[in-house]
Amino acid sequence: MTRLKMGMIGGGIGSFIGDVHRKAASIDGMIDLVCGAFSSSEEKSIASAETLGISKQRAYANYEQMLIEEAKLPEKERMDFVAIVTPNHMHFPPAKMALEHGFHVICDKPMTLTLEEAIELETIVNSSEKVFALTHNYTGYPMVKQAKTMISKGDLGAIRKINVQYLQGWLATSIEKTGQKQAAWRVDPSKSGIGGALGDIGTHAENLVEYISGIQISELAADLSAFGDGRVLDDDGNILLRFENGAKGTMSFSQIATGEENNLGIKIYGTKGSIEWYQENPNELIVRWLDKPKQIYTPGGNGGYPEASEYVRIPAGHPEGYLEGFATIYRSFALEVQNINSGGIPSNLPDFPTVKDGLRGMKFIYACVESSKNNTAWTKI
Repeated sequence: MTRLKMGMIGGGIGSFIGDVHRKAASIDGMIDLVCGAFSSSEEKSIASAETLGISKQRAYANYEQMLIEEAKLPEKERMDFVAIVTPNHMHFPPAKMALEHGFHVICDKPMTLTLEEAIELETIVNSSEKVFALTHNYTGYPMVKQAKTMISKGDLGAIRKINVQYLQGWLATSIEKTGQKQAAWRVDPSKSGIGGALGDIGTHAENLVEYISGIQISELAADLSAFGDGRVLDDDGNILLRFENGAKGTMSFSQIATGEENNLGIKIYGTKGSIEWYQENPNELIVRWLDKPKQIYTPGGNGGYPEASEYVRIPAGHPEGYLEGFATIYRSFALEVQNINSGGIPSNLPDFPTVKDGLRGMKFIYACVESSKNNTAWTKI
């Protein structure tokens, strides 16, 4: 298949998430980075392009210039899609403009700064006939695919209880006051939106729950806190969950959980069995049964479902993780773009997070904030 040409907005040299996206996009050999508006500074954008081996002529001063100039190029030369890896407040404007100029989009999460932007973006995507993907990367792990498939096939029976946690400790001290760039924008409402840790990692937990279980959260009762000195956005949260099928659950997320690194974990209990998975040990899916011994599934191991094993790139026993999770989304996105570009019919249910998941995440954020402001009142999504 023809390799796709990617442009990037944000993610200049020194950017953590930009480097992650570039590495992930390259893993399966389907995508080449050809241009970018890598920084709000033209000088830094050009320097980043040169470091990445990209022509100075394809390094742009801003995203507006990039989208206009790339659209003028012959089809065989211009980028096919753009990856948006900026802080939250700069997701919607370039995504909107890219779609309106005929480019597919892959965007970091949460999808937008506000719910109103998310609603508008869904309308734009639906009318554009372009592919839009959101990098909820944990949906790309093989054992997450395995868990989702087991539940969808009814292996665990009717789902009754779901517990999810996402615990980090990197904001346990006020590092945003020391000039730490990643911390500074995340605690700033003008750049992060109305959710702090809620938008940064809480939306990952929400997305993972609904992706694996196939069941939507119907209402919630959220208790959000800001423990950091002077912080106005939450850095910790505890939420009771009710699901559309009658199941109940809990969510706990934090970025002030001292000593925690990236402790994302989920447990789902059905009438026949349960699953347990942790991001820090992503190659094991623990399954407990009502009437038989515990099982542990591994990528590429015996008993794995094809829906999971097709995403395994290396032999069993070799660990895959964070970068490969992103790469799986990029691969699925690239296949869909190639399909659309060749005149194919869009997939009804593409196996990557879409604009619908992005809107869902924004509705989740707003429901949590509303609930917490009302003394943890039950609030519908």
